[in-house]
Amino acid sequence: MLAIAALFWMDAPVRAEGNLASRPERLETLLLGADLSFSVKEYLLETGEYYRWRIESQGGEEFMLRAPDLFRNAWIEQVVINDVELHPGGGFYGIEFDDEGIADVWFVPIRPGNFDYFISGFESRGMSGTFVVR
Repeated sequence: MLAIAALFWMDAPVRAEGNLASRPERLETLLLGADLSFSVKEYLLETGEYYRWRIESQGGEEFMLRAPDLFRNAWIEQVVINDVELHPGGGFYGIEFDDEGIADVWFVPIRPGNFDYFISGFESRGMSGTFVVR
């Protein structure tokens, strides 16, 4: 009986309303401080929700912000750096700031978990945080 019910369910049309990639929730801006600090240590996210993450470097050091596990477990719509759009189509693992600047990442997390973001070599100085995705 379950097999027959499953056949009817599989035959039912799939209905989706709305556009998942419209009106992202803006996360608190992450400031990469010239004093080697992060302004945000933790973000709480939900799978399937659309987010815009702004990252702002105050300069002073060359920083590569990495979040490889998050970026591997999210759909990345685009990255905008100083008004130049990048549409990755696959993925990436970090954004490098050579000087002051702003980058925005539009994404949808697709897997739950705890995903670190960090500046390699500066974690012990406070340049690390976690995305908690439920």
